[in-house]
Amino acid sequence: MFEKSVYIKRRNQLRKDVSSGLILFLGNPEASMNYPANTFHYRQDSNFLYFFGHNLPDLAGIVDVDNGKDLFFGNDVDIDDIIWMGPQESMREKAERVGVENCEPFNRLFDYVGEAIKKGRKIHFTPPYRALNIILLEKLTGIHPSKIKSYASLELIRAIVKQRSIKDKFEIAELEKAADIGSLMHTSAMRFVKPGIIEQEVAGYIEGIALSKGNGVSFPVILSVNGEILHNHSHNNIMREGDLLVIDSGAATFMDYASDFTRTLPVSGRFLPEQKAIYETVLEANMKSIEACKPGVTYKEIHLMASRIIASGLKDFGLMKGNIDNAVEAGAHALFFPHGLGHMLGLDVHDMEDLGQIYVGFDDEIHPASQFGLASLRLGRRLQEGFVITVEPGIYFIPALIDIWKGEGKYSEFINYDKVEKLKGFGGIRIEDDVLITSDGYHVLGKPLAKSVKDIEETMADKTQNV
Repeated sequence: MFEKSVYIKRRNQLRKDVSSGLILFLGNPEASMNYPANTFHYRQDSNFLYFFGHNLPDLAGIVDVDNGKDLFFGNDVDIDDIIWMGPQESMREKAERVGVENCEPFNRLFDYVGEAIKKGRKIHFTPPYRALNIILLEKLTGIHPSKIKSYASLELIRAIVKQRSIKDKFEIAELEKAADIGSLMHTSAMRFVKPGIIEQEVAGYIEGIALSKGNGVSFPVILSVNGEILHNHSHNNIMREGDLLVIDSGAATFMDYASDFTRTLPVSGRFLPEQKAIYETVLEANMKSIEACKPGVTYKEIHLMASRIIASGLKDFGLMKGNIDNAVEAGAHALFFPHGLGHMLGLDVHDMEDLGQIYVGFDDEIHPASQFGLASLRLGRRLQEGFVITVEPGIYFIPALIDIWKGEGKYSEFINYDKVEKLKGFGGIRIEDDVLITSDGYHVLGKPLAKSVKDIEETMADKTQNV
């Protein structure tokens, strides 16, 4: 937890950015795995964490804009709880740690919100994503669960995005910690991977590192020799000579700040010539995109630059043809690069996505696209100092997509389908780094992580364990 002054400052800024009413933050309840007392690893709501700091279930907070005060709601434990949990800090002590003077039992939340509604005051809340909080909001406000999300406050969403998009020095320090753990996970994987072992061994190994160094993984590990499946959470394959292994994973710190890295490894320890050629095109797109990052540049344009680099490399390899600028403008490259270049990173691995990606990644100047591939870009707006983003270009050979486009003769003026057909079993390559936008450019977060062909092969040759 940060110093109480951090949370006070955040809530005071929120009061300035929201015109009137009550701002309601519901902490997350526990989520049961298979019976009530057996719960999943707990994860607090990120907005509650950001403004009220506590990573515990069954809490709520209110920022009263009109009366200039904050309230903290939660129940103290009794002896039955203490037997199982040990002595616990009181709710009042918890409230004081985040600079809140007013502390009430949880049921008083109903009285406070109910009285405000009777007076015609606006109740601001963010779009809920947990079923129990949707039900709780119905009880608090009387809004039917089917309509709750449509009543979420756009004014509050915009105010939160404005604040959380710019990371302060305390958050940057946490993100560096998360990146260091993520770097260790990937470096360890490089030294662990070899032919003949099942993917699950590697996935479990790196998840153990995340648990030993922080609060576990920041999202379920994506790890597969079927790298053409963008978010492949199946880890059932036995890795063999000649396979490429895509590992997309990151760690959460104990304060739940996230990292998100991707590396693509040759299972045998050395890239085959064809793999190396395509890998180096992705690497060029990754590195030049990072170098282009600075305040004032739109991320949409950096995405398009990466797309042109990928298309140019594929043309050199004989897979694409024609004018590269025209091919990218038409969207032909998206056969091989069907996703966006990156997204915001912070307390969430896709930061603030619960608020609505359109409000996080776009604005009145830069709007989402409808073109296949470009439509998957999660961040398009101008970069600002303090943004933390991912940069993750890729090239994939997706058999089902190739079959559809080839059958339709789609973009045949730009795509050499005869040669593409021969690479249906290639898999995919993605390279991803976490980048802080600074006043004059960028800073790559975390300890250096191998990504050149030479560095990856040398790291994989060193089987020394480093945890």
